[in-house]
Amino acid sequence: MSRFKRLAREGVWIVIGQIVAVAGTLALVRVLTEYLNPVQYGQLALGLTIAGLVNQVVLGGIIAGIGRYYSIAAEYKDLGGFLHATFYLLAYATAVVAIIGLIIVLGLYWLDYIHWIGMVMAALVFSVLSSYNATLSSIQNAARQRAVVAFHGGLDAWLKIGLAVGIMLWLGVSSTSVIIGYACSSLLNVVSQLFFLRRTIIPQRPPTRNRHQWAPQIWAFSVPFTTFGGFTWMQQVSDRWALQAFATASDVGQYAVLFQLGYTPIALITGVAISFFGPILYQRSGDATDQGRNANVHRISWQITYLSLVVTVLGFGITFVLHEWLFGLLVAPEYMGSSHLLPWVVLAGGIFAAGQMLALKLISDMKSSVMTTAKIVTALIGILFNVIGAVLGGLQGVIGALVAFSAIYFVWMAMLARRLSITT
Repeated sequence: MSRFKRLAREGVWIVIGQIVAVAGTLALVRVLTEYLNPVQYGQLALGLTIAGLVNQVVLGGIIAGIGRYYSIAAEYKDLGGFLHATFYLLAYATAVVAIIGLIIVLGLYWLDYIHWIGMVMAALVFSVLSSYNATLSSIQNAARQRAVVAFHGGLDAWLKIGLAVGIMLWLGVSSTSVIIGYACSSLLNVVSQLFFLRRTIIPQRPPTRNRHQWAPQIWAFSVPFTTFGGFTWMQQVSDRWALQAFATASDVGQYAVLFQLGYTPIALITGVAISFFGPILYQRSGDATDQGRNANVHRISWQITYLSLVVTVLGFGITFVLHEWLFGLLVAPEYMGSSHLLPWVVLAGGIFAAGQMLALKLISDMKSSVMTTAKIVTALIGILFNVIGAVLGGLQGVIGALVAFSAIYFVWMAMLARRLSITT
């Protein structure tokens, strides 16, 4: 009964956090579409692809490794060495981002795209700060400090609204102003996260390992994520850039709104299960050398995956019936013409989220490297689909490509999870 109460309390905090975050995301779309026209919204979406590059290629893999190794460090009673290794890796990653940023800025100056430099620099700062925030949330979630994670998830969503609007009123309405507001929100969250980290996660003494032992292990685990991170980033941004190249800037803005209203919320909702069960699966797997523990994790992972698919079907049905009403409530009138595409974006987001649940099972088994081929190949397929979809069907074609990519990704992850459970 004590264990049930503890899990129920954790689950309540996760649900509260996700509800607040989803509400903030929807409110953000409503507010920004009142200030930005579809062309400006499209510019914002393109600018944020730079932040995605940093998150996926440079820092994303490290964040995954840090989240996975927390439970192992806790078992060894060496959170002090683990945290030192975490900050050491983040410092090196930040230096890499600075070098990448310098190269991009010099390239834009050389190509005479000077008007893009301000937005790119703002996006790079935002990407680093948001990655710090994600890292600290990953540690808190692994430590099962659910209330802290829920608080900061909701805080970030709503701070973005107030700060983005405030910066626009100060500097003028533009995509760059919005990104600066996002960066300020991430900075405030990082400061708050560090405060809670010092209070809730006390390094255990004496350490059994030090930073020089933890950092190579975390990095080795993170390398596959960094390897396929570049390909997944290209797939994730190719939809917007394909529309920019083969359709119109307005289509990019319409697509960005559809993505935020359909793909992001369904991913957040199914992410409730991932956030709740991820640390539990990591603790049950340990270092993934016990086959009995691995079998238990396999069973739980598939149960959550089936639940994610059920939620996806429900979301598709609800938005299929209510898409016009939802658009009337959540976006400015000039975006209404694309509301009929919302259910398909929800479907794509839910299928992909279910695939991510199976990927979490592979991470729990310490087998992240087996995903490399699947991630790279499906990303290349997704890029090809996006280009073809933009050329042949514009906005509708890209959304069709998104659904097809998500289905292929889910099937491949399912086959990997099944095969590895049999072989182990």
